[in-house]
Amino acid sequence: MGKLNSVAELVDFQQRVKRELQEVKQKRIIITVGTGTCGLAAGAGETLEQIRIELEKRNIDAMINRVGCIGICVREPLVDVQLPGQPRITYANVKPPMVARIIDEHILAGQPVQEWVLGVVPEEW
Repeated sequence: MGKLNSVAELVDFQQRVKRELQEVKQKRIIITVGTGTCGLAAGAGETLEQIRIELEKRNIDAMINRVGCIGICVREPLVDVQLPGQPRITYANVKPPMVARIIDEHILAGQPVQEWVLGVVPEEW
């Protein structure tokens, strides 16, 4: 992408990126893992690797996003799961042995694992 030369170009760029993100959210499973210093110290690296392993085992195509600190360090590792067209579900203290159940129940069966859910981010947020 080249240099933006005006506020109007910035607004156009912002709207285009927002539309593209909405299209992705309507078509793909998106998994976000907090991998800031606090998340990594709590085991997010191992959780992320287990997510990759379990998705591959089940031949599930999902977009995996690594992000920095989400801000709730005491609840790390934090993992968000967003199915196409649905709100983002945030899971707390996700350790590798928990990953298979999240994938089987939430991603494959559409039923979030309620006892591990920290919160729900509405789709329009």
